[in-house]
Amino acid sequence: MRFIDANVFLRFITRDDPVKASACLELFQRLRQGREEATTSEAVIAEIVYVLVSTRQPYRLARAEVRARLMPLLRLRGLRLQDRGALLRALEVFELYDDLDFEDVLTVAHMEASGIPELLSYDTGFDVIPGLRRIEP
Repeated sequence: MRFIDANVFLRFITRDDPVKASACLELFQRLRQGREEATTSEAVIAEIVYVLVSTRQPYRLARAEVRARLMPLLRLRGLRLQDRGALLRALEVFELYDDLDFEDVLTVAHMEASGIPELLSYDTGFDVIPGLRRIEP
């Protein structure tokens, strides 16, 4: 088992370096086929999302495009994730709510999965999430 860093996903998604993109494609094909296993973390996925949507970066992808490009990778058979369901749900929520960053939607996904309806926070951005009750301490 090996750990995949954000730049491997980014080279594949953006194809900004054809040689590296090709090598990443081969890796992801091996993972899809189950011939290899690897893992990554929520922090890495959050970094990928940030780089792809940031106005300071060259990519500036729409949230729907980020979701469309990341979802198939996160579903690869050989990619082991600690909480795949939370990551997939976070990408769904991320596409829907422009005022929430990816770390916030990860919080929402984990709350939903755990059945926790109340969030202690001063961040009013969470107020748009149906069924979530934000409480200031």
